[in-house]
Amino acid sequence: MSNLATIAHLIGDPSRAAMLQALLPGEALTAGELARVAGIGAAATSGQLKALVESGLVSVHAQGRHRYHRLAGEEVAAALETLIALPQTSPRRSWPHGDAFRQARLCWHHLAGRLGVALYDSLTTDRWIEAAPGGWVATEMGEARLGKLGVDLVEARRATRFACDCMDWSERRPHLAGGLGREITSMLTRRHWLRRIEPSSSDTLLRRRLTCTPEGARALSSEFGITA
Repeated sequence: MSNLATIAHLIGDPSRAAMLQALLPGEALTAGELARVAGIGAAATSGQLKALVESGLVSVHAQGRHRYHRLAGEEVAAALETLIALPQTSPRRSWPHGDAFRQARLCWHHLAGRLGVALYDSLTTDRWIEAAPGGWVATEMGEARLGKLGVDLVEARRATRFACDCMDWSERRPHLAGGLGREITSMLTRRHWLRRIEPSSSDTLLRRRLTCTPEGARALSSEFGITA
């Protein structure tokens, strides 16, 4: 079986797909948490996670008696988002977490949803970043403005890719990924312009949700020209 067919087979299983989606926010989850997401037992979860780890889609970190699982990297997250964004042959179902989930959420460690796409459009249209082989680089003006906002460009450049496109699964348009996407999102949450929504239910997908604060709405408008 080819590598593509193997990966497709792994992702195509409903329980494994549910686990992979639960890991999209970038957080590490235990086997028990992933079992609840997938709705399967401990033994079945162990087998499914073993297959995902051996395929290179998921990495595992042992800490004491616990084993934490997370996506193996941003490339895996981007591939999953792209697959989710593919057109459906059947009518699209209503959004499982409401319109707020479509508005702003995490994709791995960067901003996705309508706000993520709007931020991407602002950064590219206003030339904070410009096209380069394999993605984007910051312009001189962009570096100055990002630095003034507190975006850690040194840390962003330590990533495998500084800035690149990631197809947004709800908007079917790209948002910004890579180290720069991660560091901009970190700045937005650190300054409390965006905040995480902690779910009251057991649905770990809700951990991806973000909401814009009143201060954030004003800042996004003044700094990026975005209407939140």
